[in-house]
Amino acid sequence: MERAPLLCFCHLRWDFVWQRPQQLMSRFARDRRVYFVEEPVYDAGAGEPADGGVLSVRDGGGVSVVHPVCREPALDEGWRLEAMYRRLLPELVAREGLADYTAWFFSPMFLPSIERLTPGLVVYDAMDELSLFKDGLPVVVERERALLRLADVVFTGGVSLGRAKAKLHHNVHPFPSGVEVEHYRQALLPETVVPDDLGAVRRPRIGYFGVLDERLDFGLLAAIADSRPDWSLVLLGPVKKLTAADLPVRPNLHYLGQKPYHDLPGYVKGFDVCIMPFALNEATRFISPTKTLEYMAAHKPIVSTPVADVVGAYRGVVRFATNPNGFVREVQEALDETAAERASRAVAERAILARSSWDAIAAAMDERMAAARCARDAALASGHKA
Repeated sequence: MERAPLLCFCHLRWDFVWQRPQQLMSRFARDRRVYFVEEPVYDAGAGEPADGGVLSVRDGGGVSVVHPVCREPALDEGWRLEAMYRRLLPELVAREGLADYTAWFFSPMFLPSIERLTPGLVVYDAMDELSLFKDGLPVVVERERALLRLADVVFTGGVSLGRAKAKLHHNVHPFPSGVEVEHYRQALLPETVVPDDLGAVRRPRIGYFGVLDERLDFGLLAAIADSRPDWSLVLLGPVKKLTAADLPVRPNLHYLGQKPYHDLPGYVKGFDVCIMPFALNEATRFISPTKTLEYMAAHKPIVSTPVADVVGAYRGVVRFATNPNGFVREVQEALDETAAERASRAVAERAILARSSWDAIAAAMDERMAAARCARDAALASGHKA
């Protein structure tokens, strides 16, 4: 039986790095219609927002990917975009015949989009603390407070963030990101090929994949590269909110760019040690990196800076270091790991992975949404919203 349709509003594009939004929405789309609403695509030949913008809808592999196409407004005319979303979203709902649908927000900045809509349920999935990111707008906090007043249920991307949001909402449930274990276990198969661009890099290869932005400690990476010129540090992923000058250049630092999700097992297979060199700053205060579990599924040793949620969930499996010397020491110990130590670590990793699948997370979220809907219905029947 098909469940209520889902309108998802996300600040990350469907075709960006495959992560929490894509993992969840692709699963929800198995038994309901899912519309993934993105930020606008600007076209100089398109109409002016708000009245001239039009919606583009395409199939994203079972999910309908939706974004307005319009001319880019002036920097001080963001209100035109909000007015455009307020106009276009009711048109989409009417055209698709959506009823009793769920509005799901990954970003509170989309909140004006539903001002003329009446969703049956409102979900806020705070996967990150967006207000703490580089170039974060002050209005994000204001919008989030408004969304928290409206939301029926709040999910968070980590335990620390869940504690913070629980101070602001009565129905908060932390769901650290999960993993597609079978996808990353391909790294363990003899037939999985290490891609040529990585294969050309000398070993040992100390690898990272993910977005390259202000959350990474590039000073740490440069110091490691300088300390161990015999190691190759390999970073995969798109560069965001940074310039070329922000990225350290060393003979043994290799930036291989963004890679398709289906190719990542081959790259991880070619890493000798996986790293998470996150800066310890406001932008990483609440993060719970998906890649921790993805590295684990490939049974690669992991060295990380002591991000709170990683320490809290994976102490004893992940190695931690706070400075370049410590990081070099932990990576070297990971490279020197014995067969017995690898086997012991793999046992612990399998236990963690068994409870961390995206299927299980999506199912648990469905249960929370059903409970929130019942509570909302009961509150409406009694004449007020809980």
